[in-house]
Amino acid sequence: SPIFLKPVAKGTGLAGLMAPVKTPSLKRLSQTIQRSISFRTESQPQQMVPLRARSKASSFPRRRNSQLWSEMVDSLSQDLSAREIKRQEVIYELTQGEKQLIEDLNLVQKVYYEPMLKLDIMTESELGQIFGTLDTLIPLHEDFLNRLENLRGLEKTVGEVGPTLLDWFPCLEAYITYCCNQVGAKALLDQKKQDRRVQHFLQLCQESSFSRRLDLWNFLDLPRSRLVKYPLLLKEIQKCTPPEHPDQDTLPEAMEMIQRIVSEVNSKTGEAECQFYRRGLSYPEEGQRLPEIQLSRFLYCHGELKHHKGHKLHVFLFELALVLTRPVSQERDGLIQFQVYRQPLPAAHLLLEDLPDGEGTSGSSFRGPFGSANDKAKNCFRVSSRGRTKVQSHSLQANDSFNKQQWISCLRQAIVQSRDREAQTAQSMVSRQTSPDPGLFSTVKNESQQISQSKSVGNCRVNYYTFYSC
Repeated sequence: SPIFLKPVAKGTGLAGLMAPVKTPSLKRLSQTIQRSISFRTESQPQQMVPLRARSKASSFPRRRNSQLWSEMVDSLSQDLSAREIKRQEVIYELTQGEKQLIEDLNLVQKVYYEPMLKLDIMTESELGQIFGTLDTLIPLHEDFLNRLENLRGLEKTVGEVGPTLLDWFPCLEAYITYCCNQVGAKALLDQKKQDRRVQHFLQLCQESSFSRRLDLWNFLDLPRSRLVKYPLLLKEIQKCTPPEHPDQDTLPEAMEMIQRIVSEVNSKTGEAECQFYRRGLSYPEEGQRLPEIQLSRFLYCHGELKHHKGHKLHVFLFELALVLTRPVSQERDGLIQFQVYRQPLPAAHLLLEDLPDGEGTSGSSFRGPFGSANDKAKNCFRVSSRGRTKVQSHSLQANDSFNKQQWISCLRQAIVQSRDREAQTAQSMVSRQTSPDPGLFSTVKNESQQISQSKSVGNCRVNYYTFYSC
């Protein structure tokens, strides 16, 4: 199915979801708060038939401990407002999330990496590529967990948390290396799953109680999921923090910092994915190597579409070019290659047409591959080129209406932004060509014109956009 690079959806907040309570009662509030917490978004398990019954219990918990902060507090020396209780719940959720992530990362090392290395199921080099810098993330989060736990006083409440977040968040820049490696890691893992030994080992692990029915990639993707959750948790802490609280001075700065880090990780990961797939392109003809492909810094989306002739194509919408390819069996460095199909189309020269369901069914090209004579062709759109090269036209079919709309949305975005970039580049070139020759004027006038020219060029900066999410 197509892979669309979308922003992370907002989580439901704690604030506003719990009815006001005049006399705070921790036990009475616990169930209400439980319903309001919606941060834990672990991947859904895959349904599989067990290979065999297991008699030995695992030392790893099958289910997460869902205990709330209010449930672990026996008594308080002073009453807390409903707002403060919610604040403590979110901070406790932050702490418990760190603890669970550390458990999972240790599990991955002990249950997957080490046995596969010892049993020679994969080579050390292959495992190094798949697991990346995962081992360096464990001490990083152990340090954060230790800091958070040290903030908890005798009454098990946390006062200021902002300074701790400000001090630790810069450590998350280590995620740039880990997330950038994930693109190639996922591709290699998918390729290695074709090996029966690897497939059998991973399936046994997934069916064991410790895995919670999650596959290896679910575990490897947990750090990225945790990273994008920090802004959501921090936003909830801000909501529950009263105006006079000392954290109000540091939480906005911490929020700005974590958003910048997440944005940087997104940007670098998008560039890494773009480079990875660019390297995987195979060109039957040298003329297919458009400069727009090499200049693209990110992917809007990519995935399988069906051509009007019935061919299944893997289509890449790069920042500046649309490339139709065919996956080929020939592999390079153990990874599949994509053979470029026809001439790639520059995004700035694309024309897009949304085809209503049933259009083209009377023509022979749509009638056979897209459906029988009695069926309507559905979820189709057409892309064609204008200018530069001879006109090309491709009618493509998505898997369903949702994927079709996602493709159309991404294509429209790419077309508009590519044309804007092209126009700005042209304007900048005209500005340079029409600037007076500084040598014809005196030194004073020359300096004045150079300053003026610099400002003119500066106002024609190209805007770059990043749409990838970790």
